[in-house]
Amino acid sequence: MTYLTAEQIETYRRDGVVLVRGALNPAEVATAAEGIDFVLAHPGPLSQVASRPGDPGTFTEDFCRWTEVPHIAELATSSGVPALAAQLLDTPRVRLYHDHVLVKEGGTTQRTPWHQDQPYYNVDGRGVSAWIPVDPVPEAGCLELVARTHVGPWLMPRTFLAGEAKWFPEGSLAELPDIEADRAGFEIRRYEMQPGDAIFFDFLTVHGAPGFPFGGRRRVLSLRYLSDAARHAPRRWRTSPHFEGMETQIEDGAEMDHALFPVVWPRS
Repeated sequence: MTYLTAEQIETYRRDGVVLVRGALNPAEVATAAEGIDFVLAHPGPLSQVASRPGDPGTFTEDFCRWTEVPHIAELATSSGVPALAAQLLDTPRVRLYHDHVLVKEGGTTQRTPWHQDQPYYNVDGRGVSAWIPVDPVPEAGCLELVARTHVGPWLMPRTFLAGEAKWFPEGSLAELPDIEADRAGFEIRRYEMQPGDAIFFDFLTVHGAPGFPFGGRRRVLSLRYLSDAARHAPRRWRTSPHFEGMETQIEDGAEMDHALFPVVWPRS
């Protein structure tokens, strides 16, 4: 088991984000790269191109592939990442929520808009994401996170390209501030990263990402985990990612006890 320092845990709890160097070892990075490349070659039903037509590059996403891609399953369930998540969440048990593959090819100009993850989800309660690149990432091409936004409030989720409010009714949640117009007014965290480094961040931490106007590509495996206190929260709208029929399989307010959300820490 990999242990975090007291300083790393305190940073995460204070800021809602912490960088962990070497969360995956070189062999695990190679496994992740193979898994990502398989996903790109064999898109799943939730795969989407998240860049606009005419973009010099391409931003591709895919979700929830661990049940059919052994490379991703191995890392999501059997690497040291679940144990790191357990320490940050301070929880006796950790469930896998889902995996997320994000690939920005070199030259991509499409920015990932600022957002929180949890308003798109079908869960209430605490969770953590691990954003793990398998390629070197310069600081200028890295995920960006606004420290201390994990304390709330929930902010209006919108579609990334059209900016539509498809989840919560207009006016029901506060709008995101215009971070780009006043970047100096926010505590933005971003890092130069090597393959296998991981940014852990709370489901409510506001984050976004620039394009990738560099050579090469930025392949990322993001793994999402739930604390023992997380509970099912069916929505009246299609969540992202969408779990078809889950509202009939787990009661509202119940523990996320389902084969799609296995307990990954402690290991059985």
